[in-house]
Amino acid sequence: MWEGDKSSRLYALSRFVDVYPTITKPERHVRFNEKMWTTTFVLIIYFAMTNVMLFGLSGQALDLFSGFRSIMAGASGTIMHLGIGPIVTGSIIMQLFAGAKIIRLDLSDSDDKAMYQGVQKLLVLIMIPIEAIPQTYGFLDPSEWLIDAYGLGWANFVIVAQLFAGSYLVFLLDELVSKWGIGSGISLFIAAGVAQSTFVGTLSPLAATSGAPYSIQNPPSGTLPMIFYMFRTSTNYEMIQANGFEIMLLTHVNPIAALVSSIIVFLVVAYAESSKLELPLTHGKVRGHRGKYPIRLVYASNIPVILMAALLANINMFTLLFWSHPTLSQTPILGQNGWASASALIGTYEPGQTTASGGFAWYASMVNGVNDWLIPLLEQQGDVFGHSLTQIMVHVVFYVALMTVGSMVFAKFWIDTTNMGTKDVAKQIERTGMQIPGFRKNPKVLEKILENYIPPVTYFSGAFVGLLAAGADLLGTVGNATGTGLLLAVGIILRTYEQIQKEQAMEMHPMIRQFFGAD
Repeated sequence: MWEGDKSSRLYALSRFVDVYPTITKPERHVRFNEKMWTTTFVLIIYFAMTNVMLFGLSGQALDLFSGFRSIMAGASGTIMHLGIGPIVTGSIIMQLFAGAKIIRLDLSDSDDKAMYQGVQKLLVLIMIPIEAIPQTYGFLDPSEWLIDAYGLGWANFVIVAQLFAGSYLVFLLDELVSKWGIGSGISLFIAAGVAQSTFVGTLSPLAATSGAPYSIQNPPSGTLPMIFYMFRTSTNYEMIQANGFEIMLLTHVNPIAALVSSIIVFLVVAYAESSKLELPLTHGKVRGHRGKYPIRLVYASNIPVILMAALLANINMFTLLFWSHPTLSQTPILGQNGWASASALIGTYEPGQTTASGGFAWYASMVNGVNDWLIPLLEQQGDVFGHSLTQIMVHVVFYVALMTVGSMVFAKFWIDTTNMGTKDVAKQIERTGMQIPGFRKNPKVLEKILENYIPPVTYFSGAFVGLLAAGADLLGTVGNATGTGLLLAVGIILRTYEQIQKEQAMEMHPMIRQFFGAD
């Protein structure tokens, strides 16, 4: 039992935090060119890792994150198979514990905040095997020749070891970008993966069904090549006879509707990112010197959506494990074959599928495009799993509500665990010598004024990005990037561009670094 002089028992882990291998924080100002080169280097390493296949993996492997791949980053069947999952899951657990006051840490205190971040890193190290081992023993099966050579136990260990090495390298790359680059590695990986999927989905000339000849029923998989092919090779009569217009608009793997919705998502996110409230400021000692402090409409950024999507991905993964894993399916209550099984209520799955077909896991699963809800409504028939139209609409409403409310909760937790709360912002403004006109220059007064703005905007921004992400999922996007993935990527790219501008400004005007606390 912890008996030290600190209030939180997490300080009992300080010995492990101190020896945990990580990227050293720079003790000097990192120049802009260095940050750009570091970020570019990490991006190249990321793309290289997504093409390094797991050694000894069989061809029958299943991807538990297939429905969330664009958000979880990485690539199925590679050493990046787990993507950012362990990092984000560790962050979710720590934020939930901090929000529920299970861990007693004052995150405005530098020592407590350092301990919080250190324990979160330890948790990432724990989450890697927790996510890797169940997937290996049931879904990422080793090949027969590897089993014959080393035995089943060692063959599985080889797969787990590769997943562990890849995931830990992702963690180090995220640390490297956060400390020596621009933005964060997690955001960079998500944006890179979504951009790649969107590019391929829009411009790929390959046939939708590989190995089959081009036809109206099998046009190019990219949206723009598909449109060009359809109008170039078919008459209007042939298009009508073969349902060509329906294929182009709705049922193609990358239909026109998905391209239009992708453009809409881009425009809405760009507008929302540029919208902000501005608090007037004056300098306490320099008369006539005025400024403004911007409070963004999307104050909590896109982090709440990342955390919420990762939470849903973990729900899908563990419900699938309890349904079909040889060992976990025997778990009482939770397992399909366990005592007093309630797995039918928790989540059911079709053989060979990683997307839920029933239970809570299905209602909480992503609604991926119009084929999941609009087409069944137009045709007045259920989906491929046999759900009624009422169940489909309940699924849509529940998913939208879950994303909205969950993002609000994570927005609050995120603001509390970063330097974006009212107390931190008040200190940041005071450090520059600025104050709100008409009020005394007192941090408590400034903090009280900010309380009228930051908490409401935090909840609103969480609800807004959650609702926007869910709406984008309903419309669908090109390249199977998912609406949530595209929303995240657009927001990340815009924020990164602004971060680059800020870094350039701080490079030219060193005094600006004091305002942002970069020195």
